[in-house]
Amino acid sequence: MPLAPDDEIRSREDLVAFVRALHQDYLRRGHEWENQTLDAFLEGLAAWMNDSEGWYRNFGRELPAAGDWTFLARALQAATTYE
Repeated sequence: MPLAPDDEIRSREDLVAFVRALHQDYLRRGHEWENQTLDAFLEGLAAWMNDSEGWYRNFGRELPAAGDWTFLARALQAATTYE
């Protein structure tokens, strides 16, 4: 289920499928996740995004400069109220 370093999300549909798979993984084995609460998950998300350049460097890749950061921010914000 986790993304391998060479996996790519190439479309909105790929991202939707990935988030749904992540949700299913949480339902099956969320008790094994390091960040089991929303509070811990969001802190982990922010920490990884802050340090992500190192992750990309460790795998010989460049952090995508043209990522649609606004789309991701809007999606995270919308998830606080969207059903």
